[in-house]
Amino acid sequence: MATSSRESRKAKVLEVLNKARAMELHAISQYMNQHYNLDDKDYGQMAANMKLIAIDEMRHAEMFAERIKELGGEPVSQAEGKLTKGQDVRVIFPFDADLEDNTIDSYNQFLQVCRENGDNISMNLFQSIIDEEQIHYNHFDNIAGHIKDLGDAYLSRIAGTPSSTGGTTKGFALPGGGAVVG
Repeated sequence: MATSSRESRKAKVLEVLNKARAMELHAISQYMNQHYNLDDKDYGQMAANMKLIAIDEMRHAEMFAERIKELGGEPVSQAEGKLTKGQDVRVIFPFDADLEDNTIDSYNQFLQVCRENGDNISMNLFQSIIDEEQIHYNHFDNIAGHIKDLGDAYLSRIAGTPSSTGGTTKGFALPGGGAVVG
């Protein structure tokens, strides 16, 4: 009886871990698509930071996959959600802030599922990733605010900046990460 209950609790945790992994896979695709578009439009600094945030999301997807494997599950490989292409620079950042805000809300719910099912390791994993998603949200929301308040003056300051992130794989949110500051 105890084994059945334990297996049931583990299945609930695996379900939310896989939902989170699918969300991360979507974010990776979305942010890399935006990175390419921003780079093509010569918004280098924005493109560089978008790439670094996508790298953070790649790390998150891998962390979820590793935890899923530790629990004996199989990580999903299908992204959740549809890729939105061809967005104007003025649309990208409020769109992404909304994505991150929804992710934070979902992950807080998933964290509760882990807590209720006695999995502190997965709960702590969600907490650490929520902290990084909050950094992403703050960045996207700040850029959206600058574009809204300053418009073309802000965008012209960014145009022509370099998009190179160098050889970093640290991403945006990690200490010592490669966030491009202008």
